[in-house]
This record gives sequence, structure tokens and C-alpha cells, in this order.
Amino acid sequence: MKMIVGLGNIGQEYAGTRHNVGFMVIDELAAQNNVTINHVQGDALTATAHIDGERVLLVKPTTYMNESGRAVRQLMDYYKVSRDELMIIQDDMDMELGRLRFRAKGSAGGHNGIKSVIAHVGGQDFKRLKLGIGHPTKMTVVNWVLSRFSAPERITFDETVTKAVDGLQEWISTDDFNQVMNRYNG
Repeated sequence: MKMIVGLGNIGQEYAGTRHNVGFMVIDELAAQNNVTINHVQGDALTATAHIDGERVLLVKPTTYMNESGRAVRQLMDYYKVSRDELMIIQDDMDMELGRLRFRAKGSAGGHNGIKSVIAHVGGQDFKRLKLGIGHPTKMTVVNWVLSRFSAPERITFDETVTKAVDGLQEWISTDDFNQVMNRYNG
């Protein structure tokens, strides 16, 4: 079983914000596979999908971002998911809007959600999908990540979500993460 977690903040006031790109990607992956993420399980909303013969747990933590790891650990323990089968989808301010990057492991890079996941799962060696949200120039970091995309930015972001979902589907179907990184990073 693979477990794919989209990071974000729960609640309507955060819907569509830059910090919620993980939720947006996971919602699109669910929609393309005709599942709805609405099962309350521990500190998360979940759905189980069968994608290319693989059982996949789709997860949206119901904690705030800086406690995401708690929800991840609960589900990993319940389903006996290893870090090798875990994929976390996150926003990245150090990448320009429209870029995405699959990573096999790495540090938190200042991302509080990833810090929490690392602390709760006991290591940095889990897969990530990072989506660029750009860096603020005229506002604080907090205001930036909690802001929504402008109309032109949203067009670019939606194209990035499509590429992200394609990459996730390829990882699920081939289990060749190096191939996915080579194809989608760049």
C-alpha cells in the first residue's frame, strides 16, 4: 500500500491558499480516480483508491500544518506503511510558481509541516512532491503562504497540478521513482 499525504490547513479560510497546495493536488488525484476524501480517521480525512492495481491511501491531515506529522504517524502505524511507501505533497517558497520537484529524501528546509512529519516518522527518508509557490517580495512569509493565487497565477498553478498528478500516477503504476524524478524534475 502506498500512502500519499497532501499538506495543508483545514478550514474554509485556508481553502485555495498557497500553503494548501498539497490539499489541492490530493483532491485532484482523488477526483481523477473517482474517490472522495471524506472518511474521518484519527487526525485526518482519508480515502482508499485502487490505481493501476495498487491500493493507495489518500490523506488530508485535519491538524494544522505544524502538527501534520501526528496524523501521518497514526495512519502509518494503523496501515503498517513504511517510510518507503510514503509520499508527502508540500508547497515550496524557494521554487518559482509552475515548478515541481519530486525528492526521495531531504531536510525540512524551514517547512513546518515537513518538520513535523520528520519528527513523527523518525527520519527524512520519505518521498516528497514539492510545488513552487514563489517567494514574497512585498509581504511577510505568513501572509504570503496564506494568500490566494491571482487569476493568471491560478492558470499556471492548475497546469502544475496536472503535471503533479501525472507524476504521482506514474509513481503508483511503475514504482520507479528515479524515472519519475527524471521525467518531472527540471
